[in-house]
Amino acid sequence: MIDNVKYYQIYLFFLCIATFFSCKQGKTPNVEGINPDIKIERFDQDLYKGKSDGLVQTDLILKKKYGAFYDDYVHRMVGNVSYTDQQILATLYKDQAYADLNHDVDSVFKDMKPTGQALNQSFKYILYYYPKARVPRFISFISGFSVQTPIGDNYMGIGLDMFLGRNSRFYPAIVKSVPLYLSRRFAPEYIVPRLVETYAREELFPQKDENRSLLAKMIENGKILYFMDKVLDDNVPDTVKIGYTEKQLTWCKTFEGDIWSYFMQNDLLFETDFQKIQMYVSEAPFTPGLGEKNESAPKLGIWIGWQIVRKYMNEHPEISLQQLMDDQDAQKILSTAKYKPK
Repeated sequence: MIDNVKYYQIYLFFLCIATFFSCKQGKTPNVEGINPDIKIERFDQDLYKGKSDGLVQTDLILKKKYGAFYDDYVHRMVGNVSYTDQQILATLYKDQAYADLNHDVDSVFKDMKPTGQALNQSFKYILYYYPKARVPRFISFISGFSVQTPIGDNYMGIGLDMFLGRNSRFYPAIVKSVPLYLSRRFAPEYIVPRLVETYAREELFPQKDENRSLLAKMIENGKILYFMDKVLDDNVPDTVKIGYTEKQLTWCKTFEGDIWSYFMQNDLLFETDFQKIQMYVSEAPFTPGLGEKNESAPKLGIWIGWQIVRKYMNEHPEISLQQLMDDQDAQKILSTAKYKPK
């Protein structure tokens, strides 16, 4: 009898272990066998080094190494088709602002390996869920604040001058074109989340033209953020995913029920007027009409959509991420989410 009890206890022990690991794997897939082999290529450094090599040689080297990215860089990001590659390089090399910006970028991003490793880990999860997804080249550059995460012919760019850190000396100087409520997010910890978001929106889940109501936009954006939940490191906070301050996120959580009531009472869910919808899904310092003294968070439609999708997936653990992302029935997702914040 004693031996049987011991056997039973051992059986339960191993059963608990098996259950734990199966649950753990269900929440966090095992991606150790997947290797996207991502390494960030430093075009910014190669370009600056070419300053001493002569325009003709530098142009040939960069064109051969970076192909379509180099063409886009000189003719779309920092120049245009009216000038030759070498003319644009000459203009850059003579510009003191370019030298100063390169200095600061090189100081902040001496080593991109940690960023590359984090990006590689996220793409392991992306490839787990979407094995046929194409992994682009990742190329860092400086464009004078013209573009942050461009996506082109088999590449994704990383505009390092737009990730220098919120205290960069350059951002107050460009406040007319890039307000401080946006440039406060120009920090290194945003690189991987912004790349993942851009890749999701542009490559995996391009926006559907038929999704015109506010509810459709809410769910569409909520699914993107939920996708980010699944493929980003657990240490990436919600504030970085959506671009909120801690104060804005706290405000949303505190007044979640009031925000939802506002949408319902004003019949906003099925609003199709583009201008009205933009008030609730666009970047801004706050959302007009909600909160006192402009203290509300911006793009509240997106945040609420995120909470609806999270609730929906919690209510339906049998639904896979792929099924969620394929589902275009925003009304069904809302109805079956049983979303009723207080």
